[in-house]
Amino acid sequence: MSSAIQHGMPGEWARVNGTVFSLWPLFLCFFFMGAFGAALALGAHTWIFACLFTLSFLVATVMWRRGLKNVESYFKGARGEERVGGILAGLPGEYHVFHDYVAGKYHIDHVVAGSAGVFSIETKNWNGTVTVEEGNVLVDGRLPSRAPVSQATHEADALAARLSAAGWSGTITPVVCFASDTFAAGRGRVGPVSLVNASDIIPWILERPSALPPDELERLVKLMAN
Repeated sequence: MSSAIQHGMPGEWARVNGTVFSLWPLFLCFFFMGAFGAALALGAHTWIFACLFTLSFLVATVMWRRGLKNVESYFKGARGEERVGGILAGLPGEYHVFHDYVAGKYHIDHVVAGSAGVFSIETKNWNGTVTVEEGNVLVDGRLPSRAPVSQATHEADALAARLSAAGWSGTITPVVCFASDTFAAGRGRVGPVSLVNASDIIPWILERPSALPPDELERLVKLMAN
């Protein structure tokens, strides 16, 4: 059996965006250090520029530590996207998987299109145990810094708006996929959003009833690819 057709590289946006977003303050500090160091070498207002250079150095040290921590967080997310992307590649050959798909202001981790329908997938690579309590997704009993259900919903809505503008108005299923299989229930649902572990996502997709005939799927894929 052939594998799904891949579009783009999983995790690429997370790595590039994470590096730029996390380290640009550090580069700015280096610029000011260079400027103040040059002024100090020229001998004008020595004590002022010595203080400014020292301050820039201290700020750069803080930014370096914080930036590396943020970069690791983004890279961890990218590794999760790569794992989920590799798993989705195992879908049948009729399926298409778009990675880092741009819809409005969002970069959707994965968009799957096939006979079972269209799925907008937000990947979470969390270490703690994931549970659902009173409609909230919790990690080790605590709310995450960013609500995945809301995020997945907004991404699916943005994708629907983009495709509608291109001439396709079918149903899109928002999904949160846990790359490290940390969702205790394995499968679940909060509102319109489905929750599923990465190891179970292919069976979960293939169990769904047929929703897209081949001709409509072909037209949709062309719209998405363009």
